[in-house]
Amino acid sequence: MTDRIVTANLALTLDGRYHGPGGRGDFGAFAPYVATDTARDHMTRIWENATTAVLGRVNAEGFMGYWPSVADDESADPRDRGYARWLVTTEKVVFSTTLADAPWERTRVVNAPAADTIAALKHAGDGEILVNSSASVITSLLSVDMIDRLYLMIVPEIAGGGPRLLDDGLPGTRWTLTRHEAGASGELAMIYDRAR
Repeated sequence: MTDRIVTANLALTLDGRYHGPGGRGDFGAFAPYVATDTARDHMTRIWENATTAVLGRVNAEGFMGYWPSVADDESADPRDRGYARWLVTTEKVVFSTTLADAPWERTRVVNAPAADTIAALKHAGDGEILVNSSASVITSLLSVDMIDRLYLMIVPEIAGGGPRLLDDGLPGTRWTLTRHEAGASGELAMIYDRAR
């Protein structure tokens, strides 16, 4: 059995932030760009080969509170419905120190180091493992060089505050740009593969 590849996606501002200065709910810098054709096509590429979604608890609560209704909304963009249906029906692994049981179907809650859990997933099943917009899990896996592909959406805004994805302390690694697309509003959708 070959190892499954581990992918991760995240939207970032020009100053490398995944939330604005207002904290976890501050997506003001991203809002104008998430519904563009470039963003929606990028989102489709992110999940189309993935069979496992990995999330932190906060993202899982937000995603599962929003996307299930989109899956059944016939007026929603078909790309949004496709992602929503995938998220609802795929295997989900949620990292949490506070949840005892998963309130969502097809979900396993894990309170263990991300690297150990992902290493076990890599040798079980098939399809890609997608770390879905969970910066703490992404950073943890980058620190041990366990991510094979990065899907990044860069929005043309400087947030001026908020947490950054890449801080000092990560090991040096090299990445190859395998796809890029610029949207009409200046957003950039990029795929980087780890050069090993």
